[in-house]
Amino acid sequence: MSDPRITSSIFTRGAVDLSTLRGPAPASPRPGTPAQGGPTNGAPTAGGDTAIVDVTEATIQSDVLERSMATPVVVFFGAAGFPESDEFAPVLERLNAEGGGTWVLARVDVQENPRIAQMFRVQGIPMVYAVVGGQPVDAFSGVVPEAQLRQWLQAVLKAGGVTVAEPEDPRLDEADDALMSGDLDAAEQAYRKILADAPADAAATAGLAQVGVARRVAGADPSTALAAAESAPDDVAAQLLAADIEVLSGLAEQAYARLVGLVRRTAGEDRETVRQHLVSLFSIAGPDDPAVASARRALASALF
Repeated sequence: MSDPRITSSIFTRGAVDLSTLRGPAPASPRPGTPAQGGPTNGAPTAGGDTAIVDVTEATIQSDVLERSMATPVVVFFGAAGFPESDEFAPVLERLNAEGGGTWVLARVDVQENPRIAQMFRVQGIPMVYAVVGGQPVDAFSGVVPEAQLRQWLQAVLKAGGVTVAEPEDPRLDEADDALMSGDLDAAEQAYRKILADAPADAAATAGLAQVGVARRVAGADPSTALAAAESAPDDVAAQLLAADIEVLSGLAEQAYARLVGLVRRTAGEDRETVRQHLVSLFSIAGPDDPAVASARRALASALF
């Protein structure tokens, strides 16, 4: 389940024995009375509970093992006064607040709870475990970039059967603003930064493709370019430019049909150039767009 770019991931299912931490379930507290060692500074979940808890040996069964049967629990091992731990904890806390109760953040101070750290085989801090259904399912040690952490959390939620919308990278606003203002260099740089952390980010891929289209049509007169394409149906450069102009004009289906037809009439390097150009235009609308789905089928027919 681990993001392959979290190179410090060390978990192997079954490597952590939590049986010695299990005990009789604690008595339910009176309404309105926090359990021993219970939640602190938590954001309320849908059930009125809190999403952040400070865990001790006395509460690990209720706060981690039992909670994880219903909600994924992320266990953070750290200690005050350790720079990386102090810097990483607030990131997890902020993402937990964003999660709106979809997962619980359980904080463990390793100095005060060495036995818990030993059971989880913590060899350095910060260290993070995901517990789902009463069992650890993944872990990593050290600090990771926030974008990777978000992806890891999404995988944890999926493992826990939680369906949530993929959070939008806040950097997309910066990139989109640059694109809309015509600062193509800044837009390209911003989109590429996002894709460096998340290569499959559809919004950033679409944005980068739009930057490419904007660069290619810069300085071109639409009427003249479309007329040139009409008079030279086998001129690859003219057809590609015409397709770009049609996409920017809201005529994406017309652009797709133009290039699928060109694929049928070309061969070799020219055909591959047209195919790649068409695929880049598909990424702007995204794979769920009906016109893209239809054009992909037409492209496959033209190629094979």
